[in-house]
Amino acid sequence: MSFGQYSRRDFSRVIGQSLAFAFAAPRLRAERAMNPAARPQAPAPPAKIHLNFNENPYGPTPKALEALATCGPMGARYPHVAHGQVREALALLHGVKPENILLGCGSTEILRAADMTFLGPGLSAVAAEPTFEAVLNVARVAHALPVKVPLTADHRHDLPAMAAACSSKTGLVYVCNPNNPTGTIVTRDELADFIPRVPSTALILVDEAYFHFAENLHYGSVIDWIGKHPNLLVARTFSKIYGLAGMRLGYGIGSKETIAAMEDQILRDNGNAAVLAAALASVADKDYTAMSRSRMNATRSWLAGELTKDGRTYIPSEANFMMIDMGTDVQPIIEQFAAHNILVGRRFPSMNNFLRVTIGTQPEMETFLAMLREIAPLGAAKAA
Repeated sequence: MSFGQYSRRDFSRVIGQSLAFAFAAPRLRAERAMNPAARPQAPAPPAKIHLNFNENPYGPTPKALEALATCGPMGARYPHVAHGQVREALALLHGVKPENILLGCGSTEILRAADMTFLGPGLSAVAAEPTFEAVLNVARVAHALPVKVPLTADHRHDLPAMAAACSSKTGLVYVCNPNNPTGTIVTRDELADFIPRVPSTALILVDEAYFHFAENLHYGSVIDWIGKHPNLLVARTFSKIYGLAGMRLGYGIGSKETIAAMEDQILRDNGNAAVLAAALASVADKDYTAMSRSRMNATRSWLAGELTKDGRTYIPSEANFMMIDMGTDVQPIIEQFAAHNILVGRRFPSMNNFLRVTIGTQPEMETFLAMLREIAPLGAAKAA
C-alpha cells in the first residue's frame, strides 16, 4: 500500500501503535528484569560488534553522562548561553578567541559550510584520493569541479602534486590529517612547505578529526598557524575521542573573517542543549580523554603486532582504525564478517583490496582477529 492509499484512520492507528510501544517498552523491560519468567525464551542473537564507523567504543566520559542527566530542564529553552560557553571553552583550549570558533552539527556541517562558502560554478576543490568524501560530495552540489589527487606509494597525501593541481580557480583544498581511510599523516614540516604553494585565494581546510590518536613526533595540529595564514581552517569533532558521535557536534577554527563568512551557511541553533552540556564536560575531563587515547592506541599497537606475526600487510596507522591488505576484493569478506555480526568498514573503490577496521575494545579486536583468521586465512587470496 502506498502512502497515498492510507486513510486518516490508518495513519492515526499506525502512529498510535508506535507511540504506545515507545511508552510501553521501558515498562516491559522493567517487568522482564524483575520477572525472569516473562522474558522471551528464544536465545537472543549475539550482539553486533561495530568496527565500521571509527567510533569510540568506550563512549563519553561519565561526567558527560552526568551533564546529560541534569540538562533536561534546559530543553525548553534555546541553547544560546550554552552555545557561547562551548565556544569560549574551545577558544581557551586552543588559544584563540571565541570569534575564531564555529560550531557545527558534527564536523561534517563545518565541511559543508566551507564548501558552500568558498566554492561555486567555475571553481575547483582539490583533495586526495581516497579521503573522507564529504568535501568532494558537497563540492558537486555546489557545482564546483572535484579534483582528486592520488595518494603516494606509501598511502599519504601527495602534497606537492596537490599544490600543482591548484590554480586561480581553486576555491578549496582539503587535507585530512590523519587521513580517513588510510590512517596516514603528513607532517607539520610538509604542511609548512605546502601552505604557501596554495593560492591565497583558496581556503585550506585541514580536517583533524583524528588528531588525538596520532603519536608520530613529526605530526602536529596547525591551529597555531591560523594567525599567520588567514586562508587556513581547521575542523575538529566530538565524534571520535570524546565518544559523542551520536550526538553530533563538531567545530571549525579559523580567522575571524573566515568564520564570519561561513556563519551564513550554518543552521541557526545547530547545537542542542544536551550535546552542548556533554561537550563542556568532555573538554574539561582531560584524564578521560587521555585514558581513551591510551586504551585505543594500545589495542591498535597490539593488532599491528598480531598482523605482523601472521605475515599480513597493513598500513601503519595514526588513527583509531587500520587498513589491512587482503590481497583480493574485500566486499565478500565484509559480507562474511557481517554474517558473523561483526561490522567492518566499507569497500573503497580506489583501494578495493584493503579492509578498514575500527579499533574497538581489546575483547572486540580479539574476536575480530580470530574471525579474520577463519574467514581469510593467510595465503587464501594468493591461492585464489
